[in-house]
Amino acid sequence: MIDQLRTKVLPPSQRRTLEELTLELDPGAGDVASKSSAFWTMLVLSGVIASAGVLADSTATVIGAMIIAPLSTPIMGTALAIVKRQPTRALILVAAGSAVVVVIGLLFSFFLPGSYDVHENGQIIGRTSPDVLDLIAAVATGLAGAVGLARRDVAAVLPGVAIAISLVPPLAVVGVCLGLGDVELAIGALLLFLSNLLALVLAGTLVFAALGYAADSLDSARRSARKTRVTLTVLVVAVTVPLVVNTIVTIVLANWAGRVESVAEEWISQVDGAAVTQVETRSRVFVVHVRAAGELPPADDLLAGLEGEVPDGAKVSVVTTQGEEIEAGVVGD
Repeated sequence: MIDQLRTKVLPPSQRRTLEELTLELDPGAGDVASKSSAFWTMLVLSGVIASAGVLADSTATVIGAMIIAPLSTPIMGTALAIVKRQPTRALILVAAGSAVVVVIGLLFSFFLPGSYDVHENGQIIGRTSPDVLDLIAAVATGLAGAVGLARRDVAAVLPGVAIAISLVPPLAVVGVCLGLGDVELAIGALLLFLSNLLALVLAGTLVFAALGYAADSLDSARRSARKTRVTLTVLVVAVTVPLVVNTIVTIVLANWAGRVESVAEEWISQVDGAAVTQVETRSRVFVVHVRAAGELPPADDLLAGLEGEVPDGAKVSVVTTQGEEIEAGVVGD
């Protein structure tokens, strides 16, 4: 049955040989100088485009950076090396390339005005709170990418894979957030990158092994399969646990935000025509956005209403439609 499934997924007539895959994915195979030049040129350009697109909050620009980013090649090269049980320079290339993109994002942050608020930027915030769904999507993307690399007739799907997997943009966000001193957001973006990196390696390893490339490389095997499995298991746990915890935290915060919105709606109802338009969380602060033509009710009333609804010590701010932000205070203080 496994052989039948393998044949359907990868017909023999469309199967790339192990040598072809190695030549494409291994940075130490073939014309090394040309590969290195192409990698670093496209990586720096994609880092610049991603940083500019993130700061401009431009989805189209960020997608452009994803398409030309070359990081997925050495990542898949790492997966192939695991299947072959051979050492590779691919992972070192990924680490060095990642560091370069972070530095580019850091340099971009130096040109931002002091009033720049990263929490108002959807491209940044959307990449700083990964959860289990992000990991699931990344694994599925990795599976598609590995199959696309193994088959000669579906190379057209690879640009779509590049768009679906977020590698360079979160690294740019890491650099920008570090430059602005927001370490918490930087860690979140780094976690997204690491989860996507691991998902690609795992998916690539599974697909290349299932499609028979492990058998093709038995003669050159140098590392035990047991050591490989242990390494992958440790990596899975190291990334999955934080994602699960972050998912739980996100659900809890969403529940608390709903309670804040209910209390805030009752609080603002004292003003004719006023309404709560949104409640968001920013670095452990509940921000209540309100639309009101008149003067707002006392902030102490809002804090009093929130006692017992959210944990004591939670900070609350109110933002009006005129852009004025009022520090309501701390619940239970």
